[in-house]
Amino acid sequence: TFQLPDFSSAEPHPAHSPTSLSLTMADPAPDAAPDAPVAAGRKRTFKKFTYRGVDLDALFDLGSEELMNLVNSRPRRKFKRGIRRKPLALIKKLRKAKKEASAHDKPAVVKTHLRDMIIVPEMIGSIVGVYNGKVFAQVEIKPEMIGHYTGEFALPYRPVMHGRPGIGATHSSRFIPLK
Repeated sequence: TFQLPDFSSAEPHPAHSPTSLSLTMADPAPDAAPDAPVAAGRKRTFKKFTYRGVDLDALFDLGSEELMNLVNSRPRRKFKRGIRRKPLALIKKLRKAKKEASAHDKPAVVKTHLRDMIIVPEMIGSIVGVYNGKVFAQVEIKPEMIGHYTGEFALPYRPVMHGRPGIGATHSSRFIPLK
């Protein structure tokens, strides 16, 4: 005859034990000591920004020749042909706005029509009001924008949001009653 094993002396299955609850955010790590305090959270590590292999701190120290060798061919050609008076005046205004701002505040907006101004590392952290043909769109300069034009971040048109077709969009809509 067949006999059932004796389960009274055996340990319960780990899935059915009261200590095998799923870990939540407040629970300590499974390998942590039971007496250790629960950590508030792990310290986040952020990716350090580099532009073509040069980190952000070194970008501020670069001269115009070294920066010119890092950017693409179109901005390099523009720098090689010389920077005119208006872009230099914009950089001067941005310097002044940064200097006048307090330590933890954002600098004042500097309005400009220069959509063809190439963003250089000195402009990082500034707020530029770029004219898009109607209003001055506020653009906060970030490190990822280096080498791009200011006009790329202030679109002169509103992108089309395609919704449902309206009346007259197709030939079949002629047969829909107008209520």
